[in-house]
Amino acid sequence: MNVDLSDAHWFKSSRSDATQDCVEVAFLDAELVGVRDSKNPSGGALVFGPGEWQAFTAGVAGGKFDHR
Repeated sequence: MNVDLSDAHWFKSSRSDATQDCVEVAFLDAELVGVRDSKNPSGGALVFGPGEWQAFTAGVAGGKFDHR
C-alpha cells in the first residue's frame, strides 16, 4: 500500500520526554494510522487500517504487551 505521508502531522505521547526513544503516530486520510520511529523519521513508517489500530490499542489498554 502506498500512502502519501508528506502532509502527515506526527506526534509523540505526552508521556514521552527528550531522553527517551519513542514512536510517533499520525492519523491519516481514510482512517489510516501511521507509526514511525522518532529517532529516524525519514526511515519509513508502518501504516495500519482502522481494525488493526483498534486491535492494537485495545491490546495496549488491556495489558497484552506488558513485560512480566
